[in-house]
Amino acid sequence: MQIRGSRILLTGASGGLGEAIALELARRRADLVLTARRAELLEDLARRTGGEVVVADLSVAADVDRVTEDALGCDVIVLNAGIGGDGIVDEATPEGIDQVLDVNLRAPIQTAVAFAQHKLAERSPGHIVLVGSLSGVAPTPNTFMYNATKFGLRGFAHSLGQDLDGTPVGLTLVAPGFIRDAGMFHDNDMDLPPGVRTKSPQDVADAVVRGIEHGDREVYVAPPELRAMASFAGLAPGLAARVQKLAGVSERTARR
Repeated sequence: MQIRGSRILLTGASGGLGEAIALELARRRADLVLTARRAELLEDLARRTGGEVVVADLSVAADVDRVTEDALGCDVIVLNAGIGGDGIVDEATPEGIDQVLDVNLRAPIQTAVAFAQHKLAERSPGHIVLVGSLSGVAPTPNTFMYNATKFGLRGFAHSLGQDLDGTPVGLTLVAPGFIRDAGMFHDNDMDLPPGVRTKSPQDVADAVVRGIEHGDREVYVAPPELRAMASFAGLAPGLAARVQKLAGVSERTARR
């Protein structure tokens, strides 16, 4: 799809990745609808991009309904919002589990399905971008809820993408690895093993653009060696877990 002149809804717009995506889409002359929880950050971003502000908390069902309704008036939706919320197992609570499930999985599924249904009923073109993670390919310790939701989102994306084949509605899953300066890895101040490289928020924004314009089903935002490691972990999770234990990954991913 063409970005210039398209109306695009972006969730999680007030975070570092969301900001980079919004600025790149605005540079390409998209008409933006920016949504997140933090009104002051959204309003600042709206001034810089000319976007419309929709303050919403995606752990609240009524707010998800409002965002979904706004999505129906758009040509493209970029569902980028996500939270971590992980820690050690014996500190997990039902409330915390529900919040991560609601924001990372339920909200994007609800909005994406409603958007697809609306476009198919209208017989009009549209595109869905779901921002996942390599954590949807390979598990790591101390991130069980984040892994659960990103695995779920990846499965949903690939299945829905098959259902939409041959229709005017496209779907792309963007899967970042370790992103410097923004995102879950940066926000949780994790250490990386020596030699592991990172990507930038602009790389994620470029992947979103590629998905919209070229319709790629899945776009990885990670160096080749990290993609290879994630693929290995997906194929041999038991062996990968032993390697991660020897490398001290549990200590590196522990919340500080």
